[in-house]
Parts: sequence; C-alpha cells; structure tokens
Amino acid sequence: MIGMVWARSTTGVIGADGGMPWHVPEDLAHFKQVTGDATVLMGRRTWESLPERFRPLPGRRNVVLTRDTTWTADGAEVVHDLHAALDTDETVWVIGGGQVYDAALDAADHVSETLIDVDVVGDTVAPTLGEAAGWTLADEGPWQESRTGTRYRFLEWQRRA
Repeated sequence: MIGMVWARSTTGVIGADGGMPWHVPEDLAHFKQVTGDATVLMGRRTWESLPERFRPLPGRRNVVLTRDTTWTADGAEVVHDLHAALDTDETVWVIGGGQVYDAALDAADHVSETLIDVDVVGDTVAPTLGEAAGWTLADEGPWQESRTGTRYRFLEWQRRA
C-alpha cells in the first residue's frame, strides 16, 4: 500500500517557508499513529525541516528522495528514483514535500489528510483530491478543537477502483 499523509489549511496550504504554518499537537499524534512502523518517504527539504532530535523519525524506515547524488543523511536511506523507492511490498507513507506529493500521487492508494480550519498564506499546496481526480472520501471525521484552540478534522481518501 502506498499512502500519503499531510495536513492542509482550508485553502490548501501545506507549507510556508519550509514548515507548517500552524501547530496542532493532535495532528502530530495522528501522523505518528498513521505512519506507525511503516516506511516513510520524504524529500530532502522535508528531512531537513524535521528537528534534529526527530531525525530519523523513530520506529520507521526513513527514505529520503533527492536529486543530489552526493547528499547523505545519518539514519536514513537516500534514494534518487521515486519509482524504485515505491516499488516494494512494504507499506510506504509519502510525507512530503509538495514536489514529492505531486510526483507520487498517481501511485498512491490512500491519503490521510488533516484539514486545519485556518486561512494562511503559504508557498506549498496539497494536491487536489476529490471525485474528479479519482478519489473517494471514505471517512470524514467530525470537527475537533485542538488544545491550541485551532479546529481540525481527519479525512481519509481512497483511490477509486
């Protein structure tokens, strides 16, 4: 199974200046629960955006995709070909960034999305999902309020057969 996981604003923003423009601890816990002990695939900039104390993400095989053939990352497997990285029987969760999401979307079976009820300006947006794009909303969780006061909900998308 190839899944993708992200949090996005109501306007589609998933990133700004190399980070997420909100802090919702419950989303971070959801991310950890979703990716579990699976392989996580990310771009180099996503890897570099992780706080050093969380690199590599614990309990998961960390794979970093980069065009730079000389780049290395302690604790991660570095790959240069997306399709080779996805050609596995293991569960793989694509965790960003925007270019990797766009490149991997056609290979994905499932998207776990957190919708954050904020209107923010950013430089990276989520891929478009929905019926027209071949995706079915399989589960639409209720709106919840974070302990930080921000509303959020979890959405689960499945690729239409």
